[in-house]
Amino acid sequence: MSALDAEMLAAHENDDGPALVALYAQAADEADDIDAACFYLTHAYIFALELGRPEVQALHARLDAHGRV
Repeated sequence: MSALDAEMLAAHENDDGPALVALYAQAADEADDIDAACFYLTHAYIFALELGRPEVQALHARLDAHGRV
């Protein structure tokens, strides 16, 4: 398990929404292919929507750029 995976699991266990947004966005940045990146971006976007985070627009734009909205 990578350090990022461990951080994501800890954020889930601690119900740390802001960390989940950031960590899933980071995972998208580090993904090896566009499908994996969009998988992580979708999660980041959903968490951001739930929390009313300012990252919503940027995450939506990233997904839209890949035809995933």
